[in-house]
Amino acid sequence: MRRILVLILSVLLVAMLAYAKDKEEERLENCATVMQEILNVPENIPQDLLDKAECIGVIPSVKKFALGFGGSYGAGAFICRSGLRFDGPWTPPAMYRLEGGSLGIQLGGSATDFVLLVMNPKGANAIIKSKVKLGADAAVAGGPKGRTAAVATDATMRAEILTYSRSRGLFAGVSLEGSTLRPDGDAIREIYGREYEARQILREGAAGVPESGKALVTLLNEHSPTNLSE
Repeated sequence: MRRILVLILSVLLVAMLAYAKDKEEERLENCATVMQEILNVPENIPQDLLDKAECIGVIPSVKKFALGFGGSYGAGAFICRSGLRFDGPWTPPAMYRLEGGSLGIQLGGSATDFVLLVMNPKGANAIIKSKVKLGADAAVAGGPKGRTAAVATDATMRAEILTYSRSRGLFAGVSLEGSTLRPDGDAIREIYGREYEARQILREGAAGVPESGKALVTLLNEHSPTNLSE
């Protein structure tokens, strides 16, 4: 009986690990799908902003939940330009979580996709190193949309992170001030099969691109191969 129980537990453990890996791989593949769909929107992220971004985060299907006062959570991936000056090809993705009570107001009970553009090295280094509170540890603003960012306000252009949302087919710049971003170590382990810190993937070139992340890396290398920030 003991051997049977051990066998059953072993099978269940293997099944749970396989499910976790499949879930994270699907999430990473969804990041590429969301990014592709947003790039196809007529009034999408301005190309000049995309070309000046040091890193890009995609958080698909953020959910709202009730926990006393309410809140929300989401998981996705960040990808950065390689090189000491963020001037090389896009790196493999690192998995992240987006959390915060303020998100619940903006979600309105529906799943929402978020895209975050990190516009300077200070913002990039902040998200890579540790947990970041948007608006406190890094200046954040809703991003402008359309073919050009010429109409953007001074506050928008001073922001370290520009944020966008898509819900019920509507795409717009949206503030995520008060929310937090942090690397998701468990998801990174599921994707890569071993422990990595976000900085090892995004800055140190310690990992290759996983199969589930190739679509996102290829997409950004095609749409914004060169960093045009000053």
